[in-house]
Amino acid sequence: MTASTDQVPLITLPDGASIPQLGFGTWQIPEGEVVEPVTRALLGGYRHIDTAAAYGNEAGVGQAVHAAGLDRGEVFITTKCFNDDHGHQEAKRALKASLSRLEMDYVDLYLIHWPVPSKDRYVETWQAFIELQEEGLTRSIGVCNFNQPHLERLVAETGVKPVLNQIELHPRLQQAGLRREHDDLGIITEAWSPLGKGVTFEEPAVADAAAAHGKTPAQILIRWHLQLGNVVIPKSVTPERIEQNFDVFDFALTPEQMAAFDALEAGERTGPDPDTFVRPGG
Repeated sequence: MTASTDQVPLITLPDGASIPQLGFGTWQIPEGEVVEPVTRALLGGYRHIDTAAAYGNEAGVGQAVHAAGLDRGEVFITTKCFNDDHGHQEAKRALKASLSRLEMDYVDLYLIHWPVPSKDRYVETWQAFIELQEEGLTRSIGVCNFNQPHLERLVAETGVKPVLNQIELHPRLQQAGLRREHDDLGIITEAWSPLGKGVTFEEPAVADAAAAHGKTPAQILIRWHLQLGNVVIPKSVTPERIEQNFDVFDFALTPEQMAAFDALEAGERTGPDPDTFVRPGG
């Protein structure tokens, strides 16, 4: 692997903590299969691992951190509170259960996984998050999949802004309006599904940039995110791709190449609509 840990930019969160801009995602990696790729990622230089209670693989992520032989303070760990755990006491129990599975005393970032407006408990959940941060069980607190009204309500009713909003973001769903809202509020944007399931790999804007820089389409998309200022968490279980996804710091897209991505916007989601999603299947 040609990149090294110290090449990954650190983004300062609004609360003063720092998050590595490039991390390793674990969505859809089963518990029984997650230890090896996460360990490989950590040994290869990644220092930011993203998991969630709903992924069912927190225990394996914790095992991988131990297997890599790294001190806890060297790794930035994110996990998430799922929809069934909205509520004050429920959210507190959920984080403690996650910490037990991870075999850790704290996480670096705890996120509300979805707003679930139909339950109307995300503000109550956020109030629990504020207390969990005060108790030292999480260093920072944020959200996932929150749209502008959800963000504004959190701030209006609690006075505490999420440090980060993790949203679906890729060339076919660029979320320009929501990213502007983040900038206005001082919230960091983090992209999940950053490669958009590869549907843009053959687009001329991507393929031409890949040919020009001698990189893979996935590396071009990750670089696009980095230059936009997004935190980005690509996922792979393939050793070669885990390495390639980290090897993105020896080139830069030109302004013209960055601009060519604008035409790829299509408003196409690969995941659920945050305004309606409750759980898979309904």
